[in-house]
Amino acid sequence: MNIPRLNFAHLPTPIESLPRLTEALGGPRLLVKRDDQTGLAFGGNKTRKLEFLVAEAQAQGADLLITAGALQSNHCRQTAAAAARFGFACTLVLVGEPPAEPSANLLLDNLLGAEFVWTEKTRREATLEQVSQTAKEQGRKPYLVPYGGSNPTGALGYAFAMEELLQQPSLGSPDWIVFASSSGGTQAGLVLGARRFGYPGKVLGISVDEPQAVLQERVARLASEASSRLGGRLDFAPDEVLVEAGYCAAGYGVLTEGEKQAVGLFARTEGLLLDPVYTGRAAAGLIDLIRKGFFHKDETVLFWHTGGQPALFAGKYQAELARESTRM
Repeated sequence: MNIPRLNFAHLPTPIESLPRLTEALGGPRLLVKRDDQTGLAFGGNKTRKLEFLVAEAQAQGADLLITAGALQSNHCRQTAAAAARFGFACTLVLVGEPPAEPSANLLLDNLLGAEFVWTEKTRREATLEQVSQTAKEQGRKPYLVPYGGSNPTGALGYAFAMEELLQQPSLGSPDWIVFASSSGGTQAGLVLGARRFGYPGKVLGISVDEPQAVLQERVARLASEASSRLGGRLDFAPDEVLVEAGYCAAGYGVLTEGEKQAVGLFARTEGLLLDPVYTGRAAAGLIDLIRKGFFHKDETVLFWHTGGQPALFAGKYQAELARESTRM
């Protein structure tokens, strides 16, 4: 397979046991895969995707990376860092209004040299196209990095992440893999990798913001399309994709008691920091499912940490998390 790839992530990321969290929840046995340690500007899951996306941009002769996200987007931070590292200009289309003082991911985007275009959520795709067209008219060669890095090219990052996991047997093969799922690329890659490389367990995405059926269809389509790039298409049906969408009713980026308690519990029992939006919501779902008896006590569950901790320092979350810590 001759797939363009730049090797800049710190791989393999470690797998660690979570004995104190396991004890606090009364089982099952819990592990964590530390993709918060992929190394690019505080790391995170998008780094794996960007190894393939930036390589594709280079192959196409691009000189400008353009992508979109929320004001505190982890994906935008890592895209800006990859652009800086490999000599691209970077424009970020961000949803919302520019704050008086940038913090957390937005501060890092500034330091990494990204330029910003602000838009409304309903205008995000149109604004992306407008920014790209303007760049072309100015003689630039833009490459559109998809939202969340989630297209067939980006999904390859997590197909090979599954292969990596299966080559780390020291703590045993987990029965379940649980993680935050939103734009679908991470889950599509893991689903594809599970079939391609023979993972015998179950891959469960905790939806951050999408209804179950929407995410299942998106993941199945991405996994099917990405499979063709590995030599021989594999078809995935939506009902093969495991999604739990019972924890996203509050909306994207809205902190509920579940997220606040999950962030606190992981920190107090294991010294492990989660982010308030993605891993916090996925961990809240995981904890609730454990308490409901969803997993068998003798099973092993791996929580795939997708990063995002800089968002802990965003002003909109600091006050709420500080109040939560005083109640612990």
